[in-house]
Amino acid sequence: MRSSPRSVSHSGRTGLRWAGIALAAALLAGEAGAQDLASAPARQPAAVAGAKVGASQADTHEYRLANGLRLIVKEDHRAPTVAHMVWYRAGSLDEHNGTTGVAHMLEHMMFKGTKAVGPGEFSRRVAALGGRENAMTTRDFTMYFQQIEKSRLADVMALEADRMANLQLTDKEFKPEMNVVKEERRMRIDDSARATVYEQMLAVLFNASPYRNPTIGWPSDLDTMTVQDAQDWYHKWYTPNNATVVITGDVNPDEVFRLAQRTYGKLKPHALPRRYEQDEPKQVGVKRIWVKAPAENPYVVLAYKTPPLRDVEKDIDPYALEVLSAVLDGYDNARLPNLLVKGEKRLADDVNAGYDGMNRGPSIFLLDGVPADGHTTAEIEQALRAQIDRIAKEGVTEAELKRVKAQVVAAQIYKRDSVFGQGMEIGMAEMSGLSWRDLDRVLEKIKSVTPAQIQQVAKTYFNEDNLVVATLLPQPIDPNKPARKPVPGMRDEGGLR
Repeated sequence: MRSSPRSVSHSGRTGLRWAGIALAAALLAGEAGAQDLASAPARQPAAVAGAKVGASQADTHEYRLANGLRLIVKEDHRAPTVAHMVWYRAGSLDEHNGTTGVAHMLEHMMFKGTKAVGPGEFSRRVAALGGRENAMTTRDFTMYFQQIEKSRLADVMALEADRMANLQLTDKEFKPEMNVVKEERRMRIDDSARATVYEQMLAVLFNASPYRNPTIGWPSDLDTMTVQDAQDWYHKWYTPNNATVVITGDVNPDEVFRLAQRTYGKLKPHALPRRYEQDEPKQVGVKRIWVKAPAENPYVVLAYKTPPLRDVEKDIDPYALEVLSAVLDGYDNARLPNLLVKGEKRLADDVNAGYDGMNRGPSIFLLDGVPADGHTTAEIEQALRAQIDRIAKEGVTEAELKRVKAQVVAAQIYKRDSVFGQGMEIGMAEMSGLSWRDLDRVLEKIKSVTPAQIQQVAKTYFNEDNLVVATLLPQPIDPNKPARKPVPGMRDEGGLR
């Protein structure tokens, strides 16, 4: 987004991030989480262009315009507000070597104007309407949003439709904005020891998948990137037939559809480039890296390759992995914090577990920790692996499962409490290759996970042929190094994922 990389803490303690798409995970400023590669299952188009597809979730409606743009509208009449989101299925996963970071750079350039709207004017107009807006780039997609009073929906739809087709890219705007992006990278990754460890870990974890590259881009690619690279990316992927518009709030769906026809409907589509699938070669043996960076404390992260959710009905392991992460770290008294952090014999100052299976490509299960005084990262690694081994041998209790499933329900209710959260939930499911129609079913499948299924995934995936261990070796912090100041144009909210 026009700012920040994600913290490398992946705690599930505030509730499962699954059904996913947790609003918090989406908004956290983020480096590059690990996500995908495989192409999504094909969808059946509407029988007639512009026809209403129907809704299996209450008050949710899907339409398809004649130019291929998909429109999903969810009604929520509790307050006179609307969230308007445009999701492009193009992220750093779709980049080629030499141009890493171009998806994120183009996101920045989308605020630099069209023939009708001058540089910076988009944001000023949204603010004048009383709204808020931002954007985010991830490995799987790029998303732009506005939240406004319902009577101003037509205004922001017209603004987004304009820049979907008429963006003007110039060296005059590109070069200073690249300086903003480079400073963003320095602040969010290069000056963050944990973010640096995470970036290096991903580069070792994946051999073939573009998930090995940071969403914000490698410094050498940012140095050589040109305005033409951004222009090429825009012309490849920013087309109505690669866009999904999600609108949630106090709206009439049929009126929204008519607005979409008048704004987005007049845009011309074009053929999309081929998407290349790159399957990961089989890993043979554990991989280890040690990263030196200025930091106060050592830190270790264990990353296991695990499967993403592809088929809501047939896939079982992703649900069990999500529940396993919550058993380990899904609430205050979960296994990891209870056994490793609390008490007089505590081994760690902090430990976390996390899994997110809603990706276009490969997923990972993360365990990480910071050793307490007098202890080492080797002890943390051993203790984390011992907890997985224990579950593989002994399983989990029904009492633990009951508690975790209560967390799932609570998190889902909380996530849907805002129109913004509802839009994020729908859009992230769609971008991963699932459908908004799957969301309630995903929740039911998580609630049906058994102790035997959790024990089985602990046995199957947590072995050295799936493992990368990254260890931070703290270096002295320069007390005289001045703190970086955000450059003009950098935002504090939002982020990369």
